[in-house]
Amino acid sequence: MKKTRFITHAAMIAALYVALTAVSNAFGLASRDIQVRISEALTILPFFTPAAIPGLFLGCIISNWIFTGMIWDIIFGSIATLIGAVGTYLLRNKKHIFAVIPPILSNMIIVPFVLRYAYGIPGSIPYFMLTVGAGEVISCGILGYILLKALESHRDIFYLEP
Repeated sequence: MKKTRFITHAAMIAALYVALTAVSNAFGLASRDIQVRISEALTILPFFTPAAIPGLFLGCIISNWIFTGMIWDIIFGSIATLIGAVGTYLLRNKKHIFAVIPPILSNMIIVPFVLRYAYGIPGSIPYFMLTVGAGEVISCGILGYILLKALESHRDIFYLEP
């Protein structure tokens, strides 16, 4: 029963990530050098449950496959989200504000190389670090932190071990 709930939570998080990425994509914000994926706010969910780690990873794989189709983005963009999710999980017993840092940093470091070398978008890696980092601060740092504070009082409902 516990494992079924864990898988169900992970699947629901993956589906929500894809749906929110679709919303961002509709406004042209899901990919390219300036990205504000609303779905990245969900990267705070590992603060509450380890089920969010596979959910976010799978959701990012599906989103990158649907909305970009570029294999290097599917692989490395999803790995950036996975690293961020694991980092958030590892910081779950620290101050809340630290939970948003791993996904911001992992995406800010990895995604610029995808933009430059996989997509061939003109610009420098530092420029892409700035633009991707700014988008991550908005989606993870601001929206994610608001979500974290809103869910905080319900932490016991979300937490599931595999």
